[in-house]
Amino acid sequence: MCKKNNNDDIKKLLTASLDEQQAKALFAMGEEAVVFALLTLTAELAKAKGENAQGQPSPATPSGSVPVHLKENNKGKRLKKPGRKPGHKGSRRVSPEPDKTVTLSLECCPDCGGPVNECRAKSTRRKRIVEDIPEGITTETTEYDIPTYWCPHCKNTVSPKVPDAMPNCAIGNRLAVMTAWLHYAMGNSISQIIDIFNVHLQVKLTPGGLTQIWHRLALTLNPWHDEIREKCLASGVLHGDESGWRVNGQTHWLWCFATQRETYYMIDRSRGQPALQEFFNEFYDGVLVSDFWKPYDHIASAGTQKCLVHLLREFRHVKKYKDVSKDWSGFRKRVKRLMQDAIRLWYERESHADEVYARRCALIEKRLDKILSESFENPEAVRIAKRLRKYRDALFTFLYHPAAPFDNNHAERSIRPAVLMRRISHGNQSTTGADTQSILMSVFRTLHLRGLPPTATLCAALREFVLTGKLPTMEKFSSNG
Repeated sequence: MCKKNNNDDIKKLLTASLDEQQAKALFAMGEEAVVFALLTLTAELAKAKGENAQGQPSPATPSGSVPVHLKENNKGKRLKKPGRKPGHKGSRRVSPEPDKTVTLSLECCPDCGGPVNECRAKSTRRKRIVEDIPEGITTETTEYDIPTYWCPHCKNTVSPKVPDAMPNCAIGNRLAVMTAWLHYAMGNSISQIIDIFNVHLQVKLTPGGLTQIWHRLALTLNPWHDEIREKCLASGVLHGDESGWRVNGQTHWLWCFATQRETYYMIDRSRGQPALQEFFNEFYDGVLVSDFWKPYDHIASAGTQKCLVHLLREFRHVKKYKDVSKDWSGFRKRVKRLMQDAIRLWYERESHADEVYARRCALIEKRLDKILSESFENPEAVRIAKRLRKYRDALFTFLYHPAAPFDNNHAERSIRPAVLMRRISHGNQSTTGADTQSILMSVFRTLHLRGLPPTATLCAALREFVLTGKLPTMEKFSSNG
């Protein structure tokens, strides 16, 4: 009670206009009184500025009162030296074989203008290879003379098919595939593609014509889209991620499922179970790697691995923006150290005997159970501990499956090209455009992962489709590669 009265007396001094005599009286009360006074003044100042106890703006602070965040000036600092490390073999482009040879000559000195004599020593002569695009590149226009034949067996008239163009299409397969690759794989806008071909290649293209060609190309390649999905479902490890997308001004979601050789994109109206059930129409006999988004919990799979990088990132977010009082610091350090030890053990797996590795995995599990058996006071620690208890069996799956990683970086890297494209196109204007986007992005990304040239591969597949009426499997070209 005495301490409370002293604090009340100190507050009375602080609420009044503090003069020199009152300040000396406050100092005479002792160290605790001065500390209490300073903390009280700090809290009042933060309240006046609209900040919380950690110095961050509170939700009630007007946006105009929040100072602009300024990044640290790192000018002149380089975190990592460019190029390969000393002692490593260098890398450069392989010089192509020359198609022609041009011999240069010199009539006079370029410095003084006087006559010159060629040096006869062979060591003074040098070679230089220059690779360039020849001037006047234009498209090749072909007119097909198509005769009609009578089949006595079918009692019908037949005609040969044009092998290098899709039916009823005035643009060849190579041009159609190249424009689609520039848009759906490289992220160029339609206006940029039209400028490239209309200006530099003298091909008169229109936005509507390109869009119709891409729709027709996607309809033809739809079996490859289904094949990519089947390969993803048959893989041992599958990564999943999602991001926002716009279709005709409405919010949709771009789903990405990726392996080391396939990437499947799907644009759906739902971000929950309906979209996942459309992809996972059967039991997945593998390890599904994802973040902590709740709809992934309803997928029936042999194993799941939650991204530990997301968890560590959550610790940094709490440290910067949330309440870090009470037992948060100890909780964060223990969990972070445990995750780092598990990741280090995964990297050192090959250097340990099987018995030693199993014993260390058991120790990791025991340390986690000890942390989760405790109770915490800090609300952020309580929240994250609840998450760890919920996903207890999905945190260290990577320790027992060498092919399963501890993070979901592969899915984030796979979805990034589509996100960059979204910043240019701002989504699609129709459901048909969204379907075309999903199919062609999946095909081009998968061809890239398999190291197959997109133009040559698709032209060969389309040629076979036109002649036989059946699209060859993508695996046929992968095996040939």
